[in-house]
Amino acid sequence: MNDANQEFIRPGYEAEPVPGFPHAPFDWTREQAEAVAKAEAITLTEEHWQVVRALQEICARNAEPSEAAMNTRDLHDALDEHFHAAGGIKHLYTLFPKGPLGQGCLLAGLQPPAGTQEPGMGSAV
Repeated sequence: MNDANQEFIRPGYEAEPVPGFPHAPFDWTREQAEAVAKAEAITLTEEHWQVVRALQEICARNAEPSEAAMNTRDLHDALDEHFHAAGGIKHLYTLFPKGPLGQGCLLAGLQPPAGTQEPGMGSAV
């Protein structure tokens, strides 16, 4: 459920932003991300949190409210550009072995793009 639905269901409702994650989905918490990371066998570092923040911001600024997730190619390119100085998508695969789009979106509380959760695929791009 998005923030617009919350306004309809609970008039006057304002989601409290999670400190340090201004673009986080309204129902996302750091604790949920830590639980997902544990299930995915990822030891979270500050770099992981930077990816989470970037994904949340990219999706908040670009996704249409009616879309379940951003276009895979657009999200891939945005992440590659955002982390270009660190090595781009190649570097992000060292942080997220099953794919920065799939695992990163799971940590960020976002719907992973189509095809990024397929076993053996890592990322669709």
